[in-house]
Amino acid sequence: MVTEGVDNQDFNVDVIYKRIMKVFHDPSQPLEIAESQLRKLCLAVRDVIMSQPVLPELSVPVNICGDIHGQFEDFIEQIKSIGLPPDKSYLFLGDYVDRGKRSLETISLLFALKVKFPEHIFLLRGNHECASINRIYGFYDECKRRYNIKIWKTFTDVFNCMPLAALVENTIFCMHGGLSPDLYSPFDINKYERPMDIPNKGVLCDLLWSDPDPDIVGFGDNDRGVSFTFGANEVSKFLRRNNLSLIVRAHQVVEDGYQFFCKKEKSTDCDSALIPLL
Repeated sequence: MVTEGVDNQDFNVDVIYKRIMKVFHDPSQPLEIAESQLRKLCLAVRDVIMSQPVLPELSVPVNICGDIHGQFEDFIEQIKSIGLPPDKSYLFLGDYVDRGKRSLETISLLFALKVKFPEHIFLLRGNHECASINRIYGFYDECKRRYNIKIWKTFTDVFNCMPLAALVENTIFCMHGGLSPDLYSPFDINKYERPMDIPNKGVLCDLLWSDPDPDIVGFGDNDRGVSFTFGANEVSKFLRRNNLSLIVRAHQVVEDGYQFFCKKEKSTDCDSALIPLL
């Protein structure tokens, strides 16, 4: 249930932040944000995101987190265990919505944090931050049930502006999906202009959809029916070519919360981490 709040006040991120933090401290409470205020939050975070590069370059220390998928209570517990911005900085790798029951709380908290602490939290785009996907897997229905379709379209406008990848200390390359046969350097991503829809093939698609496969060399077909799989040799080639030490991505569930695709060896110098949050 969503309770409509005061509708006739100017946008103030601190007001929205306080309302969301009430839910943060007591997840049993409903999200009490009027549609007009939620829409203004989306417009504000869109402006912040568009003022920053499509390939943000970050410094350490930073906490890198993977898929959340609307699991708001689990998300809160994870943040409580690490700490809130600005005391802690975060890079999220996408897939904030769908599947879980509380995508609106999750994405609203992330957006409020981004507006309030723009240099301490960065939100990459996942494949579920695409209208064609979250129209099917839950976020559209949640927006329609709790607000209306118009607010879903407003969120979609923000998703279309999200950065696609990030560099940490010029040595760790982060994205939601994985490598692309058409991506030579991380800096190639800077040529893409936002807002953008994600096509069915090409670099943008692969950054959000591709998967590692330990049993292949090069690039292969993906069982998802979209994008590619990539072998350890492609990770090694990309790292060496770009003087990188690590690739960090999400997009897949792993039992221990994180997993290494291929560990460093003298012959391959290969290291690719799979790090879903939940």
